[in-house]
Amino acid sequence: MNNADWMRRDLAVLWHPCTQMKDHERLPLIPIRRGEGVWLEDFEGKRYLDAISSWWVNLFGHANPRINNAVKAQLDQLEHVILAGFTHEPVVQLSERLVQLAPAGLSRCFYADNGSSAIEVALKMSFHYWRNRGEAGKTRFITLTNSYHGETLGALAVGDVGLYKETYQPLLLESIAVPSPDCFQREAGESCAAYSERMFVHMEAALARHAHEACAVIVEPLVQCAGYMRMYDPVYLRLLREACDRHQVHLIADEIAVGFGRTGTMFACEQVGITPDFMCLSKGLTGGYLPLSVVLTTGQVYQAFYCDYENIGAAFLHSHSYTGNALACTAALATLDIFAQDDVIARNRELARVMGEATAHLADHPHVAEVRQRGMILAVELVKDKATREPYPWQERHGLRIYQHALARGALLRPLGNVSYLMPPYVITEEQIRFLVQVMEEGINLATAG
Repeated sequence: MNNADWMRRDLAVLWHPCTQMKDHERLPLIPIRRGEGVWLEDFEGKRYLDAISSWWVNLFGHANPRINNAVKAQLDQLEHVILAGFTHEPVVQLSERLVQLAPAGLSRCFYADNGSSAIEVALKMSFHYWRNRGEAGKTRFITLTNSYHGETLGALAVGDVGLYKETYQPLLLESIAVPSPDCFQREAGESCAAYSERMFVHMEAALARHAHEACAVIVEPLVQCAGYMRMYDPVYLRLLREACDRHQVHLIADEIAVGFGRTGTMFACEQVGITPDFMCLSKGLTGGYLPLSVVLTTGQVYQAFYCDYENIGAAFLHSHSYTGNALACTAALATLDIFAQDDVIARNRELARVMGEATAHLADHPHVAEVRQRGMILAVELVKDKATREPYPWQERHGLRIYQHALARGALLRPLGNVSYLMPPYVITEEQIRFLVQVMEEGINLATAG
């Protein structure tokens, strides 16, 4: 069967995520037969370099032999078992290793199936903690504008990407939005650090006003990924941790997209040495192999739920059928082995340097407002008018033109609106990075011509 056969069968039965399905009347689906390293291959033999890590999950390439072998061995031992009243070797080992790797003080792991579910766990756990402490008036959450934390209802409620949120607004709890420290908005000549620090006045004011009713502040550390890859300085996290402590409000760090080496350190919070009260991880946790997420929290939070059975209302009874799945935990352990054995973070810093150098000239492009980077995340933002930063109307779909050109050239680039970005697997080579930048530049020129 060829690509057209699989596309026909697909469109007869599937409803794809994050897709207006009517688009596929003119935009062909790409059926993938196999993957190897940074490459995806369709049923007619054409290859595509996966520049976005298949939605930011794939760290060490497709069909990685080391992760493959670990999962195959586990498959002959145990595929899954209920985690209520039972346990197993992979989940214990993974929890021990995550606690060792995480910021100091995060000592308990609660597992779920995906990033949005991890956010739900953290929100519920924070709310329930304060309830157990006798502070039932704490029922709200503080979030940043332009943030994204997932698409289940609780996660949507604490996000601020209108495209995702507005339709479901009547179903959502009301969060408290604080202006983002997003450095794209800084004044000419102002450093990112100075701007992020200046913007903290809004968070300080919100905490002073709402601490009595706020459970937690939730942020994506350093990069608002779905929010057009907007970035801010680590100084904001340091100030936020200090302010949350003063006002007795939890800090939830959503490291689902930015964890596991994406920002230049294993976890973004490391860049200012802070420990959140809850850290949510998923995506790269299993190297892109299987759905798994985890919320790490502190002994203090854990103890607030530790009680006799008669006080059952104080227990945290949240659950998922596939919590702590043995195969997924095994993939995660193999992923952590690669980090431990290959000095991944140091190599990433060199790859990030190459990405930065290869794209630096794009800052001079007449329709590029900014080239920004944090570790292995690099974004190029297009504008209609460079002087005023007037954006292109979203209806013109300039990013789609880049996407289509990249596919023709053998690359998977999937822009966010007018922002084209690179977030590749860590096994990419310098030569492949330069190829992607060339393809991106060609696409930008086509998308902004005339």
